[in-house]
This record gives sequence, structure tokens and C-alpha cells, in this order.
Amino acid sequence: MKIGRSQESVNWIDYFVWGAAVPPSPDFTEARPGQVPLLLAVTYRAMTDRFHALLAERGREPLRPAHGYTFRYLASHPHATTVDLAAHLGVTKQATSKAVAELEDWGYVERRPYTTDKRAQVLALTTRGREYLELADELWTTVEGQLADVIGTERLAALDRDLRTYIAAVHADQEVSFRPVW
Repeated sequence: MKIGRSQESVNWIDYFVWGAAVPPSPDFTEARPGQVPLLLAVTYRAMTDRFHALLAERGREPLRPAHGYTFRYLASHPHATTVDLAAHLGVTKQATSKAVAELEDWGYVERRPYTTDKRAQVLALTTRGREYLELADELWTTVEGQLADVIGTERLAALDRDLRTYIAAVHADQEVSFRPVW
């Protein structure tokens, strides 16, 4: 839902974060406590938008972030079912089935019989799906390189180390998986 503000629109997260009746445009030019999570979210969105623009330039299908999480999960879980994928994505089996059908139509995913239960089906990336992952890695490297062009390679390397340190501290002995944060 959006709130109109002169000729701009802002989303509800801005409204709640900034706490105003009519939220101001976020001012990220001045460092303030509590903004780092928002900066990370805005940066992630900007980088994801750039990634999708690069995909579009190559004439690829309009894949969404959920598709990327699906590709990554299936690449590392060769015996995954729709139920497994739904649990990983944190969505319903029906929503997952719809996304898988879309990816099947585009030739990225296929269903195969499960070895021990003929009623179940295993989801697998096709050759085209694996090629997409290679392209995605290439495009993410390009997007990351654009960030390095702005902040410098040394600062990007430091940011990478700092984020990994934080993730390791927060997750301690837990497995870290790339899950969507709906």
C-alpha cells in the first residue's frame, strides 16, 4: 500500500520507520543510529534491481528473487520435493507449485519420480537451469563490481569480511542458508 506525497509515493515501511503522519523522504546523507539495517535493505534492493536490468538486457524471462532462491536451493538439494522447497521458501505448497510450474514452462526445472515413493516427485534443475545459475553468478559479480567502483575494492573487501563476521557471530553453530526474508 502506498501513501501519496506530492508527486512521490512512499511505502508503508517508510511510514513506520520514520514515524511521521506523512513520512519524510529518508535522508541517507547523514549517519544516524539505527539506519544500517535500512541501508542494507535499500542497497540489496538497488543491487537486485540492477541484476534484473542486466537479465532483461539479455532477453531473459522476468525472474523474481524467489526464483533465485529456488535455483540455489535445488542446486544444493538434489532430492528436494515441492514440500521441501515450500518449507525453505516459507510459502505454501500451492505457491511453490505455481512458481515451479512457471520455471518448468521456461525450461529451468523438471520433475522426476522420487526413487522410494512413486507418488512423490523430485525437483531438479535442467541444463538450462544450471546455465542460468552460471549467468546469475556472472551478473552478481558485475553488480558487485559496480559497488566496488563506487566504494573501492578495499572497502568492498572489508564490507564482505565484516558482514561474514556478523553472520558467523549471529548464527554461531547454526547452518546458514540463503532464505528469502519476506
